[in-house]
Amino acid sequence: MIEQQNPITIRMMLEIIEHEAIVPEAYKDSVGVWTWGVGVTDASGHKVYPRYRNKPATIYRCLEVYEWLLRTKHLPEVLQAFRGRQLTECQLVAALSFHWNTGAIGSADWVQSCLRGDDTRAYREFLNWRKPIEILGRRKLERALFFDGSWSSDGSVTFIPRVSHDQRARPIWSSAKQIDITDELDRVERAVREAS
Repeated sequence: MIEQQNPITIRMMLEIIEHEAIVPEAYKDSVGVWTWGVGVTDASGHKVYPRYRNKPATIYRCLEVYEWLLRTKHLPEVLQAFRGRQLTECQLVAALSFHWNTGAIGSADWVQSCLRGDDTRAYREFLNWRKPIEILGRRKLERALFFDGSWSSDGSVTFIPRVSHDQRARPIWSSAKQIDITDELDRVERAVREAS
């Protein structure tokens, strides 16, 4: 079972970033929403545009905001959705990843089925959340983690340092590279521990 005092680990943060990427400058996502860092939008409560438009942040700053949102916003909502039920580390990170992407942990049919003890139904319902269709691969990996304990992160993450400076404001995929952010995540984790 997870440690409830400080349940968000570096391994968990890496798992979610595996499905996202780090883009240190504000860009428009596939539906035109200003996004930054590890998939952060204004809806999170952290203002993205114009703060990071043409003003890239450090990887550390991206991770600092990401961890803060996971811990202060998404984690409490996931724990509330599961109503105090003990979750394993795999289950918690899968639920956090789902919620980070959809914002719908409180209304997800698969969560309700889980709470009723109907894991077979919950397993099927997990894939009801597959719009846009490109997200289906992520849903399958989250489901495998929640129900089978199968992690997908290999420890490296996609970093896209460049965004087009035209009206489209899209990430420049040719600039993408795989990087190791373990040291930066360790610094973030240490800062959180020292502040508490």
